[in-house]
Amino acid sequence: MKRRATILLTSVLLLVAAAAAVAQTRNGFDLTGALVPAAQILSGGPPRDGIPAIDRPKFVKADDARFLQGDDRVLGVERNGIAKAYPVRILNWHEIVNDTFGAERIVVTFCPLCGTGIAYVAETGGKTLDFGVSGLLYNSDVLFYDRQSQSLWSQILAQAVSGPLKGAKLATVALAHTSWADWRQRHPDTLVLSNDTGFARDYDVDPYAGYARDPSIMFPVTGRSARYQPKEPVIGVEVGGKFKAYPFVELAKIAGGTATDLLDGKKLTVRFDPQHRTGAVFDAQGREMPSIIAYWFAWYAFHHDTEVFQAK
Repeated sequence: MKRRATILLTSVLLLVAAAAAVAQTRNGFDLTGALVPAAQILSGGPPRDGIPAIDRPKFVKADDARFLQGDDRVLGVERNGIAKAYPVRILNWHEIVNDTFGAERIVVTFCPLCGTGIAYVAETGGKTLDFGVSGLLYNSDVLFYDRQSQSLWSQILAQAVSGPLKGAKLATVALAHTSWADWRQRHPDTLVLSNDTGFARDYDVDPYAGYARDPSIMFPVTGRSARYQPKEPVIGVEVGGKFKAYPFVELAKIAGGTATDLLDGKKLTVRFDPQHRTGAVFDAQGREMPSIIAYWFAWYAFHHDTEVFQAK
């Protein structure tokens, strides 16, 4: 009887351990010791690589990008004397483009749920990385993974939150989230990501149609603020570990659309373009700083202590 009880207890403990191991693994990624609560890392629906990253991007000249309309949204990057535009209508289906600007590896990312387009130098610790879509979310924001170490990275945090590279950061680069008409006017010689991606996707169909106008949020986040409508776009910037949001609705109140401000004692200039629904942040020397255009709910979910700009 005693031996049978011991066997039963051992079996129960093994089942508990197995269940715990499963709970710490999602889509094949080990979440043990993650920097964010593993229970808050959720499946977005697709499996790992169910949303395929673009690894061999093809580009066309601006004049040949006839599939774009002037008001189509693009992510624009100018780096090493090269300008490229990444149409959001393509990124909605792929979320990641592993690319190069000259000899420099750059990864361009887009999270449709948070409205965030962010580009990074694709290396850390002297190692070059390439990335895929994990199918997982944290705070409704895409978690991507590097194929070299299988670490999970938070897009908005620009940090590995689990895996061998846990804690490592990626350097963000300046990126414009704007209209095709605006980017093309600024960069007439720009290249444009081709819709010849090698994947069978209908890029004329928006899988997130209506999402930006719907105040509801599809996935849980770690904190909400009713200060602004959840999908209100904000320009988010970080200086010296301090964060500040510049809501479009506030910037629209400023004549000329230019605001000067201080953050962590540093002078900033924020230029807002209401026509093209975009903006950028510049330092005291007039250099553009990396910033993020995001939905208010997403920015707040990651930065509860954010300062918020209000027009006087």
